[in-house]
Amino acid sequence: MRKRGKIFGGLLAAVMLTMAPLGAYAADTGTGAAAAKQVDPISALTPDRIVQDLGVLKGDGDGVTDAYLAQRTTRLQAAILYLRLIGKEVEALAYSGTEGFADSMEAGTANRPVLAYLKAHPELGWNGTTAGRFEPNAPVTSQQMYKVLLEALGYSSGQDFAFKDTLAFAATKGLWQEADAASFANRNLAGALVEALQAMPKGGDATLGRKLADAGAIPGDKAAELEGSRVNAGKADDGTVYLTDGEGRALYLYTKDMATLDSCQEDCLANWPVFSADKLILSDGLNAADFGVHVRPDGTKQVTYQGWPLYYFIKDKAGDRFGEGIGGVWFLIKQPFYSAAIGTDDKLGNYLTDSQGRTLYYYDMDPSGTSVCEGTCLANWPAFHADSGAVPVGLNPDDFGEITRADGTKQTTFKGYPLYYFVKDGARGNLNGQGVGDVWFVVDPAKFDGTTAGKAQKG
Repeated sequence: MRKRGKIFGGLLAAVMLTMAPLGAYAADTGTGAAAAKQVDPISALTPDRIVQDLGVLKGDGDGVTDAYLAQRTTRLQAAILYLRLIGKEVEALAYSGTEGFADSMEAGTANRPVLAYLKAHPELGWNGTTAGRFEPNAPVTSQQMYKVLLEALGYSSGQDFAFKDTLAFAATKGLWQEADAASFANRNLAGALVEALQAMPKGGDATLGRKLADAGAIPGDKAAELEGSRVNAGKADDGTVYLTDGEGRALYLYTKDMATLDSCQEDCLANWPVFSADKLILSDGLNAADFGVHVRPDGTKQVTYQGWPLYYFIKDKAGDRFGEGIGGVWFLIKQPFYSAAIGTDDKLGNYLTDSQGRTLYYYDMDPSGTSVCEGTCLANWPAFHADSGAVPVGLNPDDFGEITRADGTKQTTFKGYPLYYFVKDGARGNLNGQGVGDVWFVVDPAKFDGTTAGKAQKG
C-alpha cells in the first residue's frame, strides 16, 4: 500500500504540473528544433482536366461531371473525340460520302457522316469490326483504343504489331496506364489520350502533342500542360497501392526528412535519387493539394507528397519495391496514405507522427483505454484522431485503435494508449513536447510498452 500511495502521490504532482498554464513550462527542448523548409505549390492536373482544356472532352448537358467521366465510352464516341483531338471533327461531320459501314444506321443522323468519313480513311485506324460493321454503340475496349492511338503515332497494325499484341506493343511506347481498365470509361479515355499526346511518334523528334499544337489542331498555350511528369497510383499483385512515376517506378519517403527536408545528401542521394518535376499530371483519385515542390540547396525541384520529399531507389525498375522498409527509414507512399507515420531523430530515434509529420505524444498519466487529459490540459495537448488506414512497414496495424472521449469525440490510440499533439509544435519535426512535466513523451513504436499509470493499473 505504501508503494502504491507513493506512486499515486507522484502522479498527482505531475497532473498539477501538466494542468498549469502552458507558458509556465513549455520550452524548446532543442531536439528537432530546425523548422522544415518551405514547400511551395506545384501545378498538378488530371488527364480529364487537360483534355477538357484542349477542347477535346466537353461532357454532356451538365458538362464534364464525375458521372460523365464514369460512363462507358462507346466506339462512336471514342472515334469522335479522337477526330476532335487531331482537328478532323468538322471535316468528318461535313463529309458527303455515302459509303459507310453495314450498321451505320444505328448511329444518329448527325453522326452518320462521321462513320462514312472513317470508312473512307482507314489510315485513321477505325476500320470496323467483323462483317463490315462498326458497332457504333458498343463499348470501346482498351485494346481497340490503344490500337487507334498507335496508328496516330505512326505505327501500323499488321506491320509494326499484330492486333492481338496491341497492349504489349503499346506498353513499349509508353501507352499502358489504362490497359487494365475492366470497363473503359470516359475517364480512361482521357488518360489514354494524354499518354498518346506525351508519346513520341514513330521516327519523330517531338511529341504528338507538340506536333498537333504546331499544326494548330490543339491550342499551343494549353499544350504546355502536357509537359507535366506523371504520378500514378500503382497496384501490386498483393493489392498494395502506392505512388509511382509515369514509368511505374516506386516513389519513397525518408523519415529523416522530418525536421529538415534536405537530410538525404551525397552518398544517400546516390542511392536515393530525388523525383524532380516542374509540373505534374496525376492519375485518377490523387489530390493535387497533396503535392508540392521543395527547392533543394543545389536548385533541384523535388516533388513532395503531404510535405514529404519523394525519392527513387537506385535498385528499383518499373514494378519493383526493393526500397520498402530499408533501414527502417525508407517507405513507399501508400494509398490511402498512412494514418500514422514514423519520424527519425538523431537523439530520440524513431517516433510516431501523423501523416504529415507532426509529432505524436503519450501522456504518462493515462491508464490504458482512457484519457485523463481534459480542460486546459486538452487545450495544450489536442487529441489526435485519424481514420483507419495504412501504416508503414514495421508498424502493426493492430496496435492502433480508438477510444471515445467523454465529449463523444474519437481519439486514436497506440497499444491502447491515447495519442496527442503538442500545441507548441508549430511545424513538422518539432519535438517541443518531449519530456514536458516529465509526463509527456514521444512514442517509440518499438520500445513503448505502456504508461506509468497503465502499469500501476495492472498492479
